[in-house]
Amino acid sequence: MDRKKLFKTFKKLHKWPGVIITLFAIHFTISGIIMNHRILLSGVELSRKWLPGSYEYKNWNQAAVRGGLILNRDSLVFFGNIGTWIKTSGGYLEYNQGFPAGIDNRKINQVVRYQEQLIAATQFGLFKRGAASGSWEAVPMAIPEQRLVDLFVKQDTLVILSRDYLYKTTDLNHFKTTTLPPPEGYTKSVGMFNTLWELHSGELFGTIGKLLVDILGIVTILLSVTGLLHFFLPNLIKRRKRIIGSSGKLPATFKLNLKWHNLVGYVFALFLIINTTAGIFLRPPLLIPIINKKVGIIPGSHLDTDNPWHDKLRKGAWNQQSGSYIFSTTDGFYRADEKLTNSLIRCYSQPPVSLMGCNVFEPADASKYLVGSFSGLFLWDSVTGESSDFFTGNGYEAPVGMSRPVSVHMVAGYIRDIQNREWIFDYNHGISEKQSEETWEMPDAVKSKSPISLWNFALEIHTGRVLEPFLGMLYLLYIPIAGLCVLMVLISGFMVWLLRFKKKQ
Repeated sequence: MDRKKLFKTFKKLHKWPGVIITLFAIHFTISGIIMNHRILLSGVELSRKWLPGSYEYKNWNQAAVRGGLILNRDSLVFFGNIGTWIKTSGGYLEYNQGFPAGIDNRKINQVVRYQEQLIAATQFGLFKRGAASGSWEAVPMAIPEQRLVDLFVKQDTLVILSRDYLYKTTDLNHFKTTTLPPPEGYTKSVGMFNTLWELHSGELFGTIGKLLVDILGIVTILLSVTGLLHFFLPNLIKRRKRIIGSSGKLPATFKLNLKWHNLVGYVFALFLIINTTAGIFLRPPLLIPIINKKVGIIPGSHLDTDNPWHDKLRKGAWNQQSGSYIFSTTDGFYRADEKLTNSLIRCYSQPPVSLMGCNVFEPADASKYLVGSFSGLFLWDSVTGESSDFFTGNGYEAPVGMSRPVSVHMVAGYIRDIQNREWIFDYNHGISEKQSEETWEMPDAVKSKSPISLWNFALEIHTGRVLEPFLGMLYLLYIPIAGLCVLMVLISGFMVWLLRFKKKQ
């Protein structure tokens, strides 16, 4: 194909798909910038009534409840994405007083009783509340990263787990930070998914990297707007000239607009192509071939750390019988000695846990634990390694070959009440009781005080999940198709500029 035909081909590939993909590119950009500043925007929330009906809480679904504990014979405190509430025989009482404004600030991952107080681990910090206190109080931990995921008590010590470290305190004033030892046979590597995730957000290179990705977002908006102007201005010029006999300053505006579109495009094209490519591998179906792949760590990046458990810790427990810790991580379950000095030992037989991580890790007796995730709910014997399905009692058998990535029971939470009834909270279907069809009513008062955070709304838009009510499972194709279209527009646009530039030379 000669240069002239090649130029025309690339011009068509850039023009028409570019017009169509512009609006999608802008909403990708705006939602991505919002997601890059979660703490800054944590106080902003939206009413769920403005979203598709699937986003309304029904029967305590969508991880509204993660767990709970008994306060007294008549009261049960429960927690989750709706914050903390108390269930009594007379109804429900809000228990969120003292948390910072914004639903994102009262997403609770765990609540335990310690030293006659309730202690809550939230997305952004640690809080305490006494029995006679009218509100939660923040507990300063003097650590830069507080993405707390779990709490448990070991004798007189409160153990706090973040995604990266383990913290201990005996007085809620002084905290000891511990980096868990590496597992046996550890080699320094990281998941390809983690690398692409942090590359796409810019976090791979810290705050500067995130700001650079924000700049790429602004560039995308600029290219989209100037691209649309380049598409519509010729018709506006012709129409103006036909009606009033003069095109005025529009031709000059057209040339200036094209100049900036080309300049910004060829300077940032490579960075936009890299960022877009990383993004389309973060959602199915392109996610599937990379999810278990390990790659080397980029020197000097955010992932280049001496902490072997960076962003890997999810749940933990102290097992008094064996005198050891048990941790649920993104790499599986591991056992650690009491002093946390020896290499962690991988539990030889693992209970099933989905890629989304462990949501329930509750002791059932001296050696057994209830392990819940989107893969279901299982009773796991940490000594023998045996796992049995909580609902059927059947022993677990790992699937062979391709299998459904999530279970029929997508378990998000679990509570055992004072009557010894077991309540399971399914992400899709909500609450159910193991032995009966009994449920809890979800009052409108709870729903009205449980909006969606701006960050979560942006996530739903950015991943395309907001389209699921309209497209069903076909929404999974939205990200790869839209991403490939963006890549086609970027590459063809660069080639149009390059061929024109070479012709001038």
